[in-house]
Amino acid sequence: MFETDIHFLLSALSAAYTVIEITAIINAVFAVRDTRTPQGAVAWAISLVTFPVLTLPLYWVFGRRKFHGYVDVMREGEERFRELVGDDHPLPAIKRLSERRNPHLPRCAFETLAGIPFMEGNSLELLEDGKATFDAIFKAVESAEHYIFLQFFIVHDDGLGRSLKDLLLRKARQGIRIHFLYDEIGCHDTPAAYWEELRSSGVQAHPFHTTRGWGNRLQLNFRNHRKIVVVDGHTAFVGGHNVGDEYLGITKKFNGWRDTHLRISGPALLGVRMSFARDWYWATGEMLELDMTVPPVAGDADVLTLATGPADELESCSLMFIRAINAARKRFWIASPYYVPDSAVTKALQLAAMRGVDIRIMLPEKADHLLVYLAGYACLHDLDIPGIRVYRYNQGFLHQKVFLADNTLAGVGTANLDNRSFRLNFELTMLVENAAFNRQIKEMLERDFARCEETDTKEYDRKNIVYQTAVKCARLLSPIL
Repeated sequence: MFETDIHFLLSALSAAYTVIEITAIINAVFAVRDTRTPQGAVAWAISLVTFPVLTLPLYWVFGRRKFHGYVDVMREGEERFRELVGDDHPLPAIKRLSERRNPHLPRCAFETLAGIPFMEGNSLELLEDGKATFDAIFKAVESAEHYIFLQFFIVHDDGLGRSLKDLLLRKARQGIRIHFLYDEIGCHDTPAAYWEELRSSGVQAHPFHTTRGWGNRLQLNFRNHRKIVVVDGHTAFVGGHNVGDEYLGITKKFNGWRDTHLRISGPALLGVRMSFARDWYWATGEMLELDMTVPPVAGDADVLTLATGPADELESCSLMFIRAINAARKRFWIASPYYVPDSAVTKALQLAAMRGVDIRIMLPEKADHLLVYLAGYACLHDLDIPGIRVYRYNQGFLHQKVFLADNTLAGVGTANLDNRSFRLNFELTMLVENAAFNRQIKEMLERDFARCEETDTKEYDRKNIVYQTAVKCARLLSPIL
């Protein structure tokens, strides 16, 4: 009897392993077909076939690089979007490259990636740190007369989160239409009661649903990292701040928080509204009722709203950084909490330094995600050439996502200089061509550099062998960090 049970158990285990192996081989075929880099395809294929029990669940959770369904849903809703926008919409079309006077201008590539052109006549306000940002957001929300759109990656049920909730409840009681989109992975620890209280008062709060659709069901890779507030169609806010006390710099963990947001008024708001409307349609299947006409001129800045994400046909976020770096002739300064770029961005930085561009990379001294922080040391080691300067911000955690190419182009938004933003996250960057505003960016970054300790690209070499080993191991995970 005992021998029969053992034989049955071994047969069952053998059958189960055979099923797992066959499933792993099928997934290896998908990995070879869909993985964006040859190195990644080979690594997944070999691992799936050799260690199927371990690798198969990892591939299901972390292996996919393409966000399934988003484009199809947008295509299904195209006619409804056309009805919303109208055939006679005044948004100027992007000219074909053959029709442009100079198709080699930097803005041409950005416009092609965005699918909309730079919009003239915008007013901008640079908001440094949490207090200035949320004071401005709360003031704008308080003044809302028609509708409020909010989209955040993280919303904490803490002091700031409850203050925002109370304000939205009050506006909802006034009859203001409120749509609140949040990322369910970023908000995994936000109590359900937080959202239920908003919904019970008439606020339409929904998760983005990055796991919607059979192709995304088990995936934890994809995140909607956008941070957007739109009030009545005339004012928008985009930048690095999420909703939480740490973004005000009042928590003990980092003893300070450095971040940047942007207030926009003018025609460029149309792109922000369109980005939110598309995400809302994906999350809910509902077409927002909103005015899609071009907002009136409010200033003199040319601004492009560049929404990027894993549903894009091209790696739009990475290409944005590459084009900005290649366009620089005198300086390329960037502040990012993480530095885990792909090889193309690394080579663009190397070439820029070789042609005499002042390359400055500002990173945090402290880590909030250890693996990403460690991987950054190995990536910086690849930049060990003259002309590249590295700064560590040491007065709290640096979280801003800002870059400046010469005095010509500035970017403020949600995208980090890492593979996650390049390939896995939905991001939003406001690109600005305006001399006066870009001088503000330059002066802001100069103040930040003064709060840093300048180091170099050889930090890795000064670490002990244990630390270096940890760095190399973290580097192996860089495609999903």
